[in-house]
Amino acid sequence: MKTRSALRDRVEAALAQALVSTLEHSPRPLADRLGQFYARLLDLLVRRLRQTANRNLTFAYPDKDAAWRKTVIDGVYASIGHLLVALARFPQITRDNVQDWIRYQGFEHYERAKARGNGILFATAHLGNWELSAYTHALLTEPMNVVVRPLDNPHIDHLVETRRALSGNKLLSKRDFARSILQALRNNEPVGILVDQNAAADNGVFVPFFGKPACTNLTFAKLAARSGAAVIPGFAVWSPAERKYILRFYPEVLISGDPEADTARIQAAIETAIRDYPDQWLWIHRRWKTRPPGEPNLYR
Repeated sequence: MKTRSALRDRVEAALAQALVSTLEHSPRPLADRLGQFYARLLDLLVRRLRQTANRNLTFAYPDKDAAWRKTVIDGVYASIGHLLVALARFPQITRDNVQDWIRYQGFEHYERAKARGNGILFATAHLGNWELSAYTHALLTEPMNVVVRPLDNPHIDHLVETRRALSGNKLLSKRDFARSILQALRNNEPVGILVDQNAAADNGVFVPFFGKPACTNLTFAKLAARSGAAVIPGFAVWSPAERKYILRFYPEVLISGDPEADTARIQAAIETAIRDYPDQWLWIHRRWKTRPPGEPNLYR
């Protein structure tokens, strides 16, 4: 793995801090416009991301045309803009005003799972605002344990993690998290894990995702079976009509104890949510990077 330059880390961190400061301290209408501007700037400066999104959408929705794909990808960047504003303004989101940012839908699924007493595993994804969903659940109901992967730039990682923890959530490193997760579930606590990312061939299995084999890690399903925790798909999706997010909980995914079959069911639930809000999923991620033997690289 290439060693990162300390100078590069400092420059990136300074730019990130400046961006966050403008979004945090500007009046909300201006911050919203700036968030959209920064997202469009990302699109212009890193064109390969749009190319990846277009390839993914062609792969997942072969019946859709180029105009539809462009509309969806434009929506992805708009969603990123909303996410940036919310993350920057976490210090200003409190129990007194959290309802201005988000509301629940399907909270009964959470209540039933909580009453069973075996903990809750939130199967979530890079859909809508995954940062805000965990942050505000701690303010609206109870703190949760959030599994995170440390960012490559340690200064930006510190900036983001400081904000993530402001509402009382506990951050669990993805590098060593299984024991902490199981303990949290034994305490009947909720744990949130992003489960929509590509896995390496030696660390996952191929399960259907949009009708195509997608390499997926089995750890989440194994933790669910071992702990007896309820698996609830949950996502904070943007509502243009309400100008705020809806923290939507889907029905519980039943776990059989067969890791591959359970992983397939979890991915099917994730797919259902993405199909409900296709322009809010992070299509710029190379979800189908790992291919079955003999299949060509989708992104070459």
